[in-house]
Amino acid sequence: MDVKAAPNGVATIEDRILRITGYYGYYPGYSSQKSTSRSSVTRCKPGANCPSSHSGISRQLSPLSVTEDSSAPILELQSRGSSGVCGHRIERQNRSGDDGTRTHPDNSSQENRIKARCLSCTSVVLKAIWGLLIILSVSSSWVGTTQIVKITYKNFYCPFFMTWFSTNWNIMFFPVYYSGHLATAQEKQSPMKKFRECSRIFGEDGLTLKLFLKRTAPFSILWTLTNYLYLLALKKLTATDVSALFCCNKAFVFLLSWIVLKDRFMGVRIVAAIMAITGIVMMAYADNFHADSIIGVAFAVGSASTSALYKVMFKMFLGSANFGEAAHFVSTLGFFNLIFISFTPVILYFTKVEHWSSFAALPWGCLCGMAGLWLAFNILVNVGVVLTYPILISIGTVLSVPGNAAVDLLKQEVIFNVVRLAATIIICIGFLLMLLPEEWDEITLRFINSLKEKKSEEHVEDLTDSSVHLRSRSRVNGTVSIPLA
Repeated sequence: MDVKAAPNGVATIEDRILRITGYYGYYPGYSSQKSTSRSSVTRCKPGANCPSSHSGISRQLSPLSVTEDSSAPILELQSRGSSGVCGHRIERQNRSGDDGTRTHPDNSSQENRIKARCLSCTSVVLKAIWGLLIILSVSSSWVGTTQIVKITYKNFYCPFFMTWFSTNWNIMFFPVYYSGHLATAQEKQSPMKKFRECSRIFGEDGLTLKLFLKRTAPFSILWTLTNYLYLLALKKLTATDVSALFCCNKAFVFLLSWIVLKDRFMGVRIVAAIMAITGIVMMAYADNFHADSIIGVAFAVGSASTSALYKVMFKMFLGSANFGEAAHFVSTLGFFNLIFISFTPVILYFTKVEHWSSFAALPWGCLCGMAGLWLAFNILVNVGVVLTYPILISIGTVLSVPGNAAVDLLKQEVIFNVVRLAATIIICIGFLLMLLPEEWDEITLRFINSLKEKKSEEHVEDLTDSSVHLRSRSRVNGTVSIPLA
């Protein structure tokens, strides 16, 4: 039964249903034209003459008849279906190709990251190994130097001559550096070219006579005073006490840098400086303020002070220096000492202040051992900055205190009372506090926050694991547990 056409052109109920449901191939008059298209289809028996498929297709594709309109959506669906399958295949192939091209860079980037991590890990491990070796070498060389000086004093007491003799050995610093350059560098340079390159520490014009006198003289005087006062202190005090008091130079460097160089103020370093001063007073009190003890403490503190002044002046006038420039500068100090300070031990010899019977009577073995270990200490301090972390060099210096204490105990030259032991510990703690970086408080807060985050993550993982375990147990038992909020 036909239904009258509606104003919108929808003639039958079927057309309305198709319109409402949104059928893909719907258009007005679809149902009526569908019936005519069905009646126009002819069935051909096998062997009979049927219309060719090409004419049918051309008839369906021609836009003039009503039948073409009715069959157009079906052809569109078929063409879309076939093209859709092909399209999906092409898209999959393209995606697989894109994935292949993407996976190759991803794999290469992952390999590069792994290689970078391996290289960083190996560099850290190598730095740690070098640092351990440098620590042991620095502490042992300083302990050896101090103990050889104490042995030399038993038969020969000429501290200024010993200072002058050991400082002359600094001339060998640059030849040792150049030998290392020849052994390790790929592009080797001539000695004069390397010397001129390293002389840039004095300025762009290099080392001139004016700069040699102007820049080298004050540093050479401070170098000589530091070593001379250190040797004088070893005559009055034990090696343990002198090495512990010399560690106060870190506190003096901070105070001078804060006052002169306007460095950043740090409360923890002020505390370290106070601890160093407290240790100095306690060290003088350890022998009940004996005259020799007070003089020895004054010599040791003076040595630490001149050492700190040397470092601050070096930073002020010369700035930072690499290994080659440091080797050049120390060798220049040795030349200045040999040329301009040699008259001082001569004057002391003829005035009978530091006199010896003959040059054959000098303990050359001890003198050469002391000078060689002193040179090795200076080389190791500068090499260590290149090979490992600078903080490890300072740790090697402070480890000379327990090293000297062990040797003094074996030689039975020192008796540790409570005050001396407390003073030594306080000075060493103050020295270690000086090694804290400027951002130590921020680094500490970050470390504490990271620990808290890790604990919270582990707590959440434990809760999820426990809930999963309870659910599995409840399922095995045939019951379902509902966790309370």
